[in-house]
Amino acid sequence: MDDWIDYYDSTHTIYVSKAHRDAHFRLIANDIARFIPDPDAVVLDYSCGEALFATQVAAACGHLILAEPAPGVRGRLSSRFKAEPKIEVLALDALKEKANASIDLAVMISVAQYMTPAELDDALVMIRRLLKPGGTFVLGDILRPNVGAPTDVMALLRFGARHGFFKDAVIGIMRTALSDYWQLRQRVGLQRYSEAQVIGKLANAGLVGTLAPVNVGHNPARMTFVARTP
Repeated sequence: MDDWIDYYDSTHTIYVSKAHRDAHFRLIANDIARFIPDPDAVVLDYSCGEALFATQVAAACGHLILAEPAPGVRGRLSSRFKAEPKIEVLALDALKEKANASIDLAVMISVAQYMTPAELDDALVMIRRLLKPGGTFVLGDILRPNVGAPTDVMALLRFGARHGFFKDAVIGIMRTALSDYWQLRQRVGLQRYSEAQVIGKLANAGLVGTLAPVNVGHNPARMTFVARTP
């Protein structure tokens, strides 16, 4: 995951425009908020990225933990939300110090593809430790083995058409094909999982998972799983 962390901590072009970036994070925030069980819930967003609309999530819960591995991104989060008493920004390693059974809802959105299978297993075990009895874990935006880059391209174009950045999406796709992102994707690759593989990984961590009817985020070809402690 280190190569991808370095990439997202750089001045990258993964978002084709500000409109794309804002629409992406607004949609993710809306989707996360739908899973919050009650206004006093403690919520963990694991490897949250820029989380531009975290205040929207925090408004729906009691406490929001933004855990982010990239130091530059984490610094921006700390600065952006320093006046928000309900938002706590942490490095991933700091989660080891959190008490057992202290989280009501944990989410990991569009992260698993950048992790090795062993890294994902370790993260699932830690999240299981942190979840309260009956707590919920949402694992979103999982890439299927048989769905390739053309499907992602079409999903982005449709997303751009809905949110007013279609032209930027077309230009951005061409730019990305020549960018460090595509070179890194070719060299390191992205992890893909079948439904059965994800259910198995969740079970190995002590979680009971099911495939959600709709994916979190803009790409309907990817999968989201909702898991709970037994």
